[in-house]
Amino acid sequence: MSSALPLLVMAHGWLLRGRLWQPLVRLLEPRWRCWTPDLPGYGQARRPQGLRPTLPAYGSWLAAEASRRADGAPLVLIGHSLGGSVVLHASEQLGPQLCGVVLIGSGGGVYQRRPFLQLRRVGRLLALTQRDRRAARGLLINSTQRQAVADLPRRVSQLSVPSLWIAGSRDRVMQPLYVRHLAGFAPEHQVEVLQGAGHLPMRDQPGPLQQVLEPWLQRVASPRS
Repeated sequence: MSSALPLLVMAHGWLLRGRLWQPLVRLLEPRWRCWTPDLPGYGQARRPQGLRPTLPAYGSWLAAEASRRADGAPLVLIGHSLGGSVVLHASEQLGPQLCGVVLIGSGGGVYQRRPFLQLRRVGRLLALTQRDRRAARGLLINSTQRQAVADLPRRVSQLSVPSLWIAGSRDRVMQPLYVRHLAGFAPEHQVEVLQGAGHLPMRDQPGPLQQVLEPWLQRVASPRS
């Protein structure tokens, strides 16, 4: 393990933005360095010309930006909901610099035609509130296609670093059952369920989330003195 302080890179979910992580970040800093970007096309971040609104493209963007900002230090990728899928794509491109992956409210890997069709219909309306509607619609459609959903277990099974999966017991967007299902494909994983938490524990229950997250970080990512 490097002696440099690891960088925690936190990727938000669909229609959200980086400031969602701030209650958790306040509990982690200064012991840990944190970067909580608005993903391209969300919040204040413009989508660079040529960046397609797909999971592979956003994963490549996140991997490149995370590596640049870490400047040689170890990395931990933390993804929430759809951001977890972006993190899984990014993790494949970081090599030995990556020392762990955390997925919060992120699971699945089972294609469900009718619910996904309904989600896409609702999503098209919600995407109208975004600055970059093409990015919002594109990521939703791309992530709910049969091939993308079926590909998640394969990507998880190829993780070469420890992974921590966190679910909220009252999460109605991504129920713990689906988080456990996808986590089960990971070679080295830990699953934690936050009692009473919903889909946004980093905002609503940052204390309990920090208490689960930090011991795991200390085990897999603490720098050597």
